Amino acid sequence: MSDTAKVEAYAEALLSLARAEDAVARVEDELFKVARTFEANDQLRSTLTDLAIPIERRAGVVDELLGKRALPFTTAMVSFIVAAGRAHDLPAIADAFVAGAAELRAEAVAEVRSAYPLDDATVARLATALGKATNTKVTVKVIIDPTVLGGIVARVGDTVIDGSVRSRLDQLRDVF
Repeated sequence: MSDTAKVEAYAEALLSLARAEDAVARVEDELFKVARTFEANDQLRSTLTDLAIPIERRAGVVDELLGKRALPFTTAMVSFIVAAGRAHDLPAIADAFVAGAAELRAEAVAEVRSAYPLDDATVARLATALGKATNTKVTVKVIIDPTVLGGIVARVGDTVIDGSVRSRLDQLRDVF
């Protein structure tokens, strides 16, 4: 079985379990946040993927990270992925889970990168605008990315809309 197939299998299994627990929306949000934290933090990524570190210690790190902030189900699932030696696949599994959950709702997922947190009203306006641009209902997942500088970069499937300050500065540099 290929790595992609394994990632999909993990995501499908997690989605089935979350559906049985009637917790898809919350688990989706929590897994998305865990995956982005994992990607952004070199020390966390190194610790969770280091098979030389005992499973109990890596599970303890997951528990410290999620603790009371996440459902026990989410904590258990992330610990399971780490214990299975698949921590390096955590972002891909989370992204496949998010995509599967969106598919259940007949929606597309828009990954929006912003230098700063966006309020709920802004996220709702983005969902509406991106939905019109792509002719589908859109769920917006926000990633805080300081490299954006200002503005946003949105990706819905293969479509990327770059309204970032960095992009505009690069365009000006090309003109002059």
